Amino acid sequence: MSRIFLIFASALVALMAGALFYAVRIPVQVTPPAEQITAQPIALEVIARPSFTLPDVSGTPRQFSEWAGKNRLLNFWATWCAPCRREIPLLKAFQDEQSGNGFQVIGIAVDFAEEVSHYAEAVEFNYPILVGQQEAMEIAESSGVEFIGLPFTMFVAADGEYLNAYVGELHPEQLDTIVEVMSAYERDEISKDDARAMLDLL
Repeated sequence: MSRIFLIFASALVALMAGALFYAVRIPVQVTPPAEQITAQPIALEVIARPSFTLPDVSGTPRQFSEWAGKNRLLNFWATWCAPCRREIPLLKAFQDEQSGNGFQVIGIAVDFAEEVSHYAEAVEFNYPILVGQQEAMEIAESSGVEFIGLPFTMFVAADGEYLNAYVGELHPEQLDTIVEVMSAYERDEISKDDARAMLDLL
């Protein structure tokens, strides 16, 4: 009985060994990985001196040139954006404090006009609110920033030169720096490149 079992076990081991031998010799076809595609960044044209027209909350077309000669903060926001809503009281206070120093906040809502109009009634903005969707995004993209989140703020000097932009919610200390840098540029104490570099550190 044990002899028959031993013979059977030996035959089974031999059969498995042979199968393994042939399996190893069978060439396995390996599919080469697909060619890796590297995404190329989109080169966006930076507008040195922004110029545009957008409607305000009442539907009246407003030209950016209306605020020429002032240091302008173009704040892009939306009614559904929580950080944008948190930022608005700070921008209202900034407008109150700095309007006499030649600074002007301009809100640009990337939203539906009806929603913005209702929200504006409740908030009582002390700075102009313009409304746009695709047009507003095109203005924001003229800053050279490829992907834009909200809130998003562009800084345009009193002479009309675009200096820099900031993605995200602004805070008091950043606004203090913005005033210092843009004022120094206006007084010709620093160059445009210096102003841009300093605002880049916000």
